[in-house]
Amino acid sequence: MKSTSQLTDFYYKTLYPTLQELEKDRKQLRYRIIMVGIFYTLIAAAIIASFFSTTASFDVLAFGGIAYIGVGSFIYKFLIKDYTSEFKEKVIKPLINALDEKLNYTPSLSIPAQHFTRSKLFTSTPDRTSGNDYVRGKIDDINIEFSDFHAEKEHRDSKGRTSWSTIFQGLFIVAEFNKNFKGSTVVLPDTAQSTFGDLIGGWLQSNNISRDELVRMDNAAFEEEFVVYATDQVEARYILSHTLMQKLIGYQKRTKHPLYVSFNRKNIHIAIAYNKDLFEPSVFHSLLKYKIAMEYVQTLHLAIGIVEELKLNQKLWSKL
Repeated sequence: MKSTSQLTDFYYKTLYPTLQELEKDRKQLRYRIIMVGIFYTLIAAAIIASFFSTTASFDVLAFGGIAYIGVGSFIYKFLIKDYTSEFKEKVIKPLINALDEKLNYTPSLSIPAQHFTRSKLFTSTPDRTSGNDYVRGKIDDINIEFSDFHAEKEHRDSKGRTSWSTIFQGLFIVAEFNKNFKGSTVVLPDTAQSTFGDLIGGWLQSNNISRDELVRMDNAAFEEEFVVYATDQVEARYILSHTLMQKLIGYQKRTKHPLYVSFNRKNIHIAIAYNKDLFEPSVFHSLLKYKIAMEYVQTLHLAIGIVEELKLNQKLWSKL
């Protein structure tokens, strides 16, 4: 697999003519969005003001605000649709092929929802899922797949009004591990102890009824970053060797985002929370900027690098 620096060179040298053409399209699109936004805002404000002056109801004002955001979001997505498709076809797809030609990229698809549920990383069952930028293939003879993924929960208030909350949004990765696990081991960000301290945080961890049994690890640095729950204490410690714990610590430091990992059946599931679509093109920032380029390059390298980073291709355990 190519290094981050090699991918960055590929982005600027091989894709540069394409990026220049897309940069022209981006500037034109940005101007169009601004003009449409101003026109839409003026019309929406006039309509809302008209209704509010008639009814003098703050409910009408609140509904108008929600409608404004909803319709505005639809208009924005419609305006950037063609530009987004062109960007993914001409930039993201070549980047993925540069990583490894065996990888297949389908922008419109995502990780199957059952993979998310099977992972046991999140206790809430999603009522709605979506995603895109699906990549599937083999790295060092290990099956790997990942995509942007968004899982949401539906809520209804006393008046029957519906709202949605995010369970997870970010990069979801599934790779084959060299063992068929008997139980389930889940590694989560240690938010309880970092928020409430060792005493209260430890008590909250031990009394988390939505999880399996708490597993205490003999690695202080790992315990500071993560909390482990498992159906089998012995198997959990067998899986989370000192080497693997160090790898996960290093992986966490590089992502700089909440990291969730589970070992279930013969798969490892990894969820990295980003709270945004990762491979969508920037409309209000130049594609030629180094920071923008590196965001795409590093995210792709991070996802694919899981095989090498955790050494999934080594026969650490024999398959049962």
